[in-house]
Amino acid sequence: MSIIGLWLAYFVIFTLRGFIVGLDIQPDLLMRRGLVVAGGVVATVLLWMVLRLFDHRSLALQISAAVLLALPTSMLIAQINKAVFADVQDKLESKIAAERGFSLKRDEAGNIIIEAPTPGSGEFDDSLRPTSPVLGKVVLPGETTRDQWLRLIELALSQYFLLLAWAAIYFALLAGARAREAERRGERFRSAAKAAELRSLRYQVNPHFLFNTLNSLSALVMTGRADRAEQMIQTISRFYRHSLADDSTGEVTLADEIDLQEHYLEIEAVRFPERLRVRVDLPPELANYKVPGMILQPLVENSVKYGVSASAKPVTVSIVAREEYGRLVLRVSDDGPGVPAGQSGGFGIGLANVRDRLEARFGNEATVTSGPALQGYETELRLPLVKHG
Repeated sequence: MSIIGLWLAYFVIFTLRGFIVGLDIQPDLLMRRGLVVAGGVVATVLLWMVLRLFDHRSLALQISAAVLLALPTSMLIAQINKAVFADVQDKLESKIAAERGFSLKRDEAGNIIIEAPTPGSGEFDDSLRPTSPVLGKVVLPGETTRDQWLRLIELALSQYFLLLAWAAIYFALLAGARAREAERRGERFRSAAKAAELRSLRYQVNPHFLFNTLNSLSALVMTGRADRAEQMIQTISRFYRHSLADDSTGEVTLADEIDLQEHYLEIEAVRFPERLRVRVDLPPELANYKVPGMILQPLVENSVKYGVSASAKPVTVSIVAREEYGRLVLRVSDDGPGVPAGQSGGFGIGLANVRDRLEARFGNEATVTSGPALQGYETELRLPLVKHG
């Protein structure tokens, strides 16, 4: 495209120059100039094909190659130009000579013969007025081989600098393409690193959850509650069928995420049938927004572990979704005893995992606040509204 643009500009500039100068053989010149442009495009494409061999070399080597290879290419274009416009030169010289009152032609040896009337000479009539002027003749030696080469070199030099200008444009475009490719590679590496980080953080959740549920199942078996243990096994099976169906680094709808947590709370309700209460508030208009899969799992686990398990009275675990100021707000809370003694409020790996996953996915656009509430404990996530994961 840069080659076509270069020669199109060449065609337009020299055509405008012809109109300004006032040449009256423009149709013929346009056709011939088009042939020169076509030849120039072909020659420059050949130059480009050779320069491509140096695309992955140093800039100094690329410039050196362009400087050297442009020489024979410019000579080729100059030869094309000379061959196409050879007879036009004679036409232009004859036209200028006729406008000035003399004739110009060449003999077989290539010498230039100029004939012009000589003032004050010729035959006279009775009134002593000249009837036919005497023609003077001047013979100029034609171009020698040396002269032809000098004119060809002069023409080639103008093409040479034109090719160097194109080479500079080409190298600039090449550098831009390299920069864009490097940026795309960097983006792919960053995406791969982020996916690996998200996958690692997501995999932290599963064994943590499995440990807790197996503990609960063990407690039911040891206390002889086989029916409830069987019910818990079935619920665990449904939970894992649901959770493992999702991409470990992907996003799920908020409705699916909350549904998954309800499955988990069903498992824990087998263990705490009298103490665990569940409240879910999900407005329908928020159900299809995307969130990282199992992002609420550690928060719900903490409410069960430190709220329900540590209390002798019924405890309500609440999952509430809201939209506030263009952000998705998710709140997980319980009205249990609050922060256990000796805990700083971080709840170990659970809350840290949530923070890390949100930072990896949204950067500074997501926030996590966690701490005691009026009754119990609550954690609030503020996320960007994402319709398509």
